Amino acid sequence: MPVVREFKLPDLGEGLTGAEVVRWMVEVGEVIAVDQPVVEVETAKAVVEVPCPYGGVVTARYGEEGEEIAVGAPLVTVAVAAAEGSAGAVGSEGPVAPVAEAVERPLVGYGVAEPDRGGRRRRVGVAAAAAPAAAAAAVAVAAPVAPAAPAAPVVVPVISPLVRRLAREQGVDLTALTGSGPDGLIMRADVERAVAAKVAAPAAAVPVPQEGVVPLRGLRKAVAEKLSRSHREIPAATCWVDADATELMALRRQLNATPGPKVSVLALLARICTVALARFPELNSSVTEDGSGIIRHSAVHLGFAAQGERGLVVPVVRDAQSLTTEQLGEELGRLTASARDGSLALAELTGGTFTLNNYGVFGVDGSTPILNHPEAAMLGVGRIVAKPWVHEGELAVREVTQLSFTFDHRVCDGGTAGGFLRFVADCVEHPGVLLRQL
Repeated sequence: MPVVREFKLPDLGEGLTGAEVVRWMVEVGEVIAVDQPVVEVETAKAVVEVPCPYGGVVTARYGEEGEEIAVGAPLVTVAVAAAEGSAGAVGSEGPVAPVAEAVERPLVGYGVAEPDRGGRRRRVGVAAAAAPAAAAAAVAVAAPVAPAAPAAPVVVPVISPLVRRLAREQGVDLTALTGSGPDGLIMRADVERAVAAKVAAPAAAVPVPQEGVVPLRGLRKAVAEKLSRSHREIPAATCWVDADATELMALRRQLNATPGPKVSVLALLARICTVALARFPELNSSVTEDGSGIIRHSAVHLGFAAQGERGLVVPVVRDAQSLTTEQLGEELGRLTASARDGSLALAELTGGTFTLNNYGVFGVDGSTPILNHPEAAMLGVGRIVAKPWVHEGELAVREVTQLSFTFDHRVCDGGTAGGFLRFVADCVEHPGVLLRQL
């Protein structure tokens, strides 16, 4: 006789208390396999698929799309066979369709697709689902139940949840698309072409958007809460200085003229930050939750601002102080690419001790950034642009940038912050200074 198992929303990452239902991947009455993803949820860190550790018939699911589910709250209930073959018959009047793969296994990693098990997900027809549901509720079935043929679902050849989400957000019907990928697989480019075709439609056919309130959810809500907390709790101060980056840019051109991976400006700035933090370690720290002490971090876990599909995120380069400049560039490039396609793991978005914010890519010169709580400092870098500059006593056109430094005034005074920023500026203007520290 089947047993009903309740699967609750697990803890999806450090500090996360809940997740928003983005899309259900199973229906009530559907037969699922062990570790099959049942729902796609959005946390404050990422969009992930949540697999269920039970195999059997889905008897209930909790939460509508857009609804917030707390960690530990029920997600689905599954009718699981008590023992292999025990679901073969109920009562004495007729057989009941067995529950496929009704075995319990430990939960696998979130969002990781399992290999193809040789068949598609099956949904039990209304008549066939009635017997397992009744058995799960421990109600004897006396009358014969004729199993109905499963309804043939509409199969949409698309694998990526990001492609599905893009289609959903842009109002694109995936069943109407012909995929350009292998075996007709629908790719992101196919959805983008459909979106472009909609935009090219006559303006009269486009409805006028109505005024309304956009709810804060998922990543945007988490960012709002974190920035509000930072602004409320941290007595932050900002100082800034203009720096001549001409020699730094010349060094980059020299490095990239030699064989090997290309070195980005961000990688050079990251190297400068790790050296500066070794000189001023009090800035690689955070204040304890109760405000009674300061935690000095032995490693530099360097966060950097990156623009992704879901908005601004801060990926973290672990142990940045131990990487070469080339390795820093490769890791920054990898994390930036993952941020753009929305594939960053939760571990890659947490645990930072210092943040580098290159807002110059947006064409702006300066900023007074809010600290990434609970970090104690952030270096901001404006655009590098040709400006008139006094160089060696003469007016010249130089490549100039503005550096701004925001810090938690509880961990140091202005002298330390000013010393850090001046050292960074000196390294930008005279990259050879770095050799003394390496």
